[in-house]
Amino acid sequence: MNKHQLCPQRYFEDFEIGERMNLPSRTMTDALFAAFQLASGDNHPVHYDVEYCRAHGMPHMLAHGYQVVIQTAAGSGLFPHMVEESLKAFIEQGSRFLAPVYVGDTLYSSLTVSELIPGRTTGVLVMRTEVRNQNDVCVMEGWQKYLLRKRSPAQG
Repeated sequence: MNKHQLCPQRYFEDFEIGERMNLPSRTMTDALFAAFQLASGDNHPVHYDVEYCRAHGMPHMLAHGYQVVIQTAAGSGLFPHMVEESLKAFIEQGSRFLAPVYVGDTLYSSLTVSELIPGRTTGVLVMRTEVRNQNDVCVMEGWQKYLLRKRSPAQG
């Protein structure tokens, strides 16, 4: 490990199915909603107008789905530091939204290695993503795929 790296470098074959990485929790504040609305350009009042939301039976502003998905950004944890030398690409992601997220909710996200698909010189690391709220309700689940170099490519 060189002096500029936060952790030892890992390659495709260094990961194990079931390995879990918890990401830092985050409380969804008015400021985060405003920043996301500005960045996304989504101007539907359900995401920025409290009175509109209350008139429609919601306790507060409703988080945009992508605002929940970004809580699983691997960059908020150590994963990108682990694979600085082996990461070739973030190649795919998907998600399902299971429960609403409102201003004031605190979200707890995790990434769990769910599949390892080896190739000759690289492999695809599949991680299950999960976001739970402060009441331990799963609000989103999904997956991410990363293309990683192998430490010892198969000899052709």
